[in-house]
Amino acid sequence: MKFSLNIKTNWHDTDARRNVRASKIVEYMQETANRQCEASGLPLEKLRDEKGLAFILGALSFNSYKPLHAYDEIEVRTWCKEAKSYIFQRFFEIIRDGEIVAEAASTWVLIDLEKKAMVRADNYDFLQDKFFYDEPVDPEKMLKKARIPKEFELYEVGKRKISYSDIDYNMHMNNTHYPDMICDFLEEMTDGENGWRVAAMSLSYIKESHLGATLTVTRSERAEDGTVYIRTLNEAGETCLEAVVKLEK
Repeated sequence: MKFSLNIKTNWHDTDARRNVRASKIVEYMQETANRQCEASGLPLEKLRDEKGLAFILGALSFNSYKPLHAYDEIEVRTWCKEAKSYIFQRFFEIIRDGEIVAEAASTWVLIDLEKKAMVRADNYDFLQDKFFYDEPVDPEKMLKKARIPKEFELYEVGKRKISYSDIDYNMHMNNTHYPDMICDFLEEMTDGENGWRVAAMSLSYIKESHLGATLTVTRSERAEDGTVYIRTLNEAGETCLEAVVKLEK
């Protein structure tokens, strides 16, 4: 069974080309996941406040087959596969006019907030009872984790300080904001009507970016097929995020 949410996109979700931004697509998907948690009787605040647990996103890969625009009426669907050990898999699709226009796969881990340690998701019966596991997944649509080939040279394109508007209740940058941060450092995105759009993006969340931290953002040159590789590093030189972005006109 898939959980679905109907959404009407907003004018303020769009960019200079009047396409809905990648961050908003990710936001629609994750809001649908949050609503599914709520509908199952396990809203995120209950999970946090009563059970001392939180889902942390490890990786996300999405494809945007056709751009969304302001005031599009879309249906966002999400479903989960059965938790295995520490890994919780969730999938998404966005439908407009009966057509799938975007899809995503993601992996999550469950964190004990007091111990600040991962716990086995399959140890909690309330998770096994509350979520939907009966939807098959095409192997071709499983998560494609972001990997930066060694032969691609990355160069610094700027610094980014994590501030109030970036963070969630965990006091680190909300994962739905990362695509906007990445696109802020892609000049390809800001050439008005001649700009590019994000056709696909894979994100590997390696280390949290906390309030007040300053990230160094690095990128590769754009490959002939539109691929750009991104890495962010904290003040200690540790990798926080790796991303593979596929741009198209």
